[in-house]
Amino acid sequence: MLNGENEIKETVAEEIKETETDNVHISPDVIAIVAGLAASDIKGVAGMSGGIVGGIAEKLGRKDLSKGVKVYLEEDNIKINLDIIIEFGVQIVEVANKLKQEVRNAVEKFTGLKVSVINVNVLAINIPKEQEDKNLEQENV
Repeated sequence: MLNGENEIKETVAEEIKETETDNVHISPDVIAIVAGLAASDIKGVAGMSGGIVGGIAEKLGRKDLSKGVKVYLEEDNIKINLDIIIEFGVQIVEVANKLKQEVRNAVEKFTGLKVSVINVNVLAINIPKEQEDKNLEQENV
């Protein structure tokens, strides 16, 4: 009976070794979509800034969920750059910190990988039409 137990243990050990060679690769595009979705839920973020190509895609009716997100993979660490448009009147640092926290939580939960760095680049401010009109009236007085 002792020999039978050893044979079972050896067989299990071999099966484990065979499965250790399996790999899962997560595309940076998938990570960017997760980050973009998390960013879209943050109050104070008016939108993501994706440049000319992203703007053309949106005009054609396709929403680019990874717009304004750049992902860099280094082994098991992820670095993310977020290019955002912020709402007029909000505290930029507070919104950026909340954004980093939510994006980090979403990406780490979804992928199981560690986010080592998130850089937030505020590229523009969304000024509501009413505020623009008010500023123009004050300038003309």
